[in-house]
Parts: sequence; C-alpha cells; structure tokens
Amino acid sequence: MIDRVVKTIINILYKVYQIFIALPVLVIWTIVTALEVGIGTTLGNGHFWGYVPGKWWGKVILKAFLIPVKVEGREHLEKNQSYVFVANHQGIFDIFLIYGHLGRNFKWMMKKQLGSIPFLGYACRKSHQIFVDKSGPKKIKKTYDDAREILKEGYSVTVFPEGARSFTGHMGKFRKGAFALADELQLPVVPLTINGSFDILPRTRGFVNIVNWHPMRLTIHEPIYPIGKGPENVDATLRQAYDSVMSALVPKYQGFVENPDQ
Repeated sequence: MIDRVVKTIINILYKVYQIFIALPVLVIWTIVTALEVGIGTTLGNGHFWGYVPGKWWGKVILKAFLIPVKVEGREHLEKNQSYVFVANHQGIFDIFLIYGHLGRNFKWMMKKQLGSIPFLGYACRKSHQIFVDKSGPKKIKKTYDDAREILKEGYSVTVFPEGARSFTGHMGKFRKGAFALADELQLPVVPLTINGSFDILPRTRGFVNIVNWHPMRLTIHEPIYPIGKGPENVDATLRQAYDSVMSALVPKYQGFVENPDQ
C-alpha cells in the first residue's frame, strides 16, 4: 500500500516536472537546434552542422526527461566505415536515442511528411536528410539516388525498415529498400535494437503530459557484411538483421505482431 502511494506521488511529480521543465526544454531546444543547423549549413561545413547539433539535441532532450540511457556494442563499429543502420521503431523517442547516442555521423531516411513539421522539417532539409517519397516511381528513384550519393560520400544512413512506429512494442515486418541499397553498394548492414521507447510513449497516446519514465537501451549488433550481390544477398541480410534486432528485445516485446500501418 505504501509503495503504491509513493509510486503515485512520484508519477504526479514527474508529470508536473514535464509540464514546467521538460516540455519547454523540448520546444526551445528544438527551435534553437533548427536555427543552429540552418545558419551553420548555410555558412559551410555541412558535415559538422548537419550532425553535431542534432546529436546534442537528442542528448539534451533525453536528459530533460530524466531518461537514463545504456548503449551496448559500439566496439563493433570501425572508425571510417560507412554503414546502413537498421532499427526497430518503437516510438518517437527512438529518434532522440539514436541521434544522441549512436556516435556516428549519419543521415536519416525519413517519411517526407516529417518535412512539414515546423523547425524540425527546416533543419532536416538544410542538413540534407533523405526524405522517402513513395508517390511515384520517379520520386522513389530520387530517394534512393539521394541515399546512394550520401553513402558514396562516406556518410552512413539510418533507416527504420518497418516504415512505421509499432502499435504494440513488437516488431512488424522489414521492408527490403535499405537492404537493397546496401547490396547495391556492397556495404555492411548494422542492426540496432531499441528498448524502452514504447514504454515511454506508446503510439496510441498523444505527446503532452503523458510521457512515462523508463530507461532506454540501444544495442549495436555486429555488422552484416555482404556475402554476394543480388536478391539472395538482400534476403539473407534482411533475415539476419531482423533476427539480430529481435534477439535483443526484452521478452515482453519478443515476437512478430502485424502492424496495420505498414
């Protein structure tokens, strides 16, 4: 009984803290970061300004919400190697976690609708993030042409191959696009497992005043290097990446659950 009362009081205090501190920090820091990216990339050195402000944006927001973060597996990454990172997509906080704690200069492949979000969309356009446009064959081709050029320049890219956030915390299916891109350029794919994001903010809820406190963990798996080129390599890499991501999920989110939004 006492434990339940203490827990209720802590939850109330955390909600009050969100309203007066964490959410204002989120809004203000997003605006500051967007302006910083816009000005920095206009003046030059897009490699720096297109990544570093975003990294600190992710770190600061997680700290503002008092979310502890654990990262496992950074030792698997080589310093000057380009990668195609693929991650499960549990929720909005995935973005803060990867941006803030992956520790690699990369570009996102993201839905084009995100480009219309005030300030955030502006920063993404100025930093040359890759918007996925599926409105026609020419648009799809441009998306992958853009990603191909980014990878050739020595960047990495990060993709949510499910294409949509989970409704349940479980994984849906992986689409082949990121794996076909890695196959074409013969680049290693690195699976990333995210834990905790769904517990913080389930997709079925709105954002304001309902963020739950929960630790997050990012697991960086060993790179999957190509064993050939073509459809067989794409399928094999996809299956191996999916199994790797699934293997590090906490037990309650293990197993496939169909996502109607895919």
